[in-house]
Amino acid sequence: MTTLTNPEVDERLEVAPDVPWQTVVWDDPVNLMSYVVRVFREYFGFSHDIATKRMLEVHHDGHAVVAEGAREQMELHAQAMHDYGLWATVRKAPQ
Repeated sequence: MTTLTNPEVDERLEVAPDVPWQTVVWDDPVNLMSYVVRVFREYFGFSHDIATKRMLEVHHDGHAVVAEGAREQMELHAQAMHDYGLWATVRKAPQ
């Protein structure tokens, strides 16, 4: 049996595990709390209670994690939040 190797590949390179990412919504002085609840319900499909809880985290703690998953999806969520006029970022989930 013959093993094919590629001399151009550095075997010391390690592929990073598929680390979850998060979409974080940040507090701002512009949007009403009722509007943030509506956005969370409309976009993420949260129940009224969950949307209100996340909005209160944003209001009291300055931010809230609203989604977790693959980086590409979290970037789409952050862009959607921007389209709604909310301030959002993407970050690696703490391990």
